[in-house]
Amino acid sequence: MILETTHSRLPQFLRGARSSVPVLVAAAPFGLLFGALAVDAGLSIGEAVAMSAAIFAGASQMVGLELFGGHVAPWLVVLSIVAVNFRHVLYSASAGRRLWRWPPLKKAAGFFFLTDPQYAETERQAEFGEEVTFAWYMGMALPIYALWVIEAWVGALFGNLITNPHALGLDFLLPIYFLGLVIGFRQRSFWLPVVAASAAGSIVSYEVIGSPWHVSAGAAVGILVAVLFSPAARKVE
Repeated sequence: MILETTHSRLPQFLRGARSSVPVLVAAAPFGLLFGALAVDAGLSIGEAVAMSAAIFAGASQMVGLELFGGHVAPWLVVLSIVAVNFRHVLYSASAGRRLWRWPPLKKAAGFFFLTDPQYAETERQAEFGEEVTFAWYMGMALPIYALWVIEAWVGALFGNLITNPHALGLDFLLPIYFLGLVIGFRQRSFWLPVVAASAAGSIVSYEVIGSPWHVSAGAAVGILVAVLFSPAARKVE
């Protein structure tokens, strides 16, 4: 019975691993860049790797590096990282509907690995009428996590060999991938007004209050528009 269970889970795990390939390609420049910038900011190689392993959130790690080097109060560092990562509260509320059958420890692991692409693929999996199994979920999550930590190590070791990483243009891969994730949900009702409102709110917030608060502000504007003006909201009224 144990062998049968293992064999049934292996194809799901491998299918999840295949879903991780585009993310691995898109995130690689950022993982390497973080390692290089972390050492340049004064962190040791071990500290850079530990930060990637513990936080596992590229934008938050970059914000943390900027604030650590500016002698900012610890509470403000934490608050800024929470602001960047607040969208994960929304992700977990949505994805939790797909993971409700999981036992508590598996749920805890699932929420730790709940990155932007992981959430998008989880939603897409559910929309296609397929169960979000733990094997599939971890098949996607583990390669992304492992490579992210390894990339921080490699970047910390050899990042000083690239004097201007931005000149290569590789840092543009991840925004393009995220744009693809958003466009992948374009068939949803009221998609365009919500995306447009969120983008406008984020841009205005970036100009007025700056980074990293524009991330949460843009999300809040999109949610507000969806709640007040979406067809679903009008039906409730």
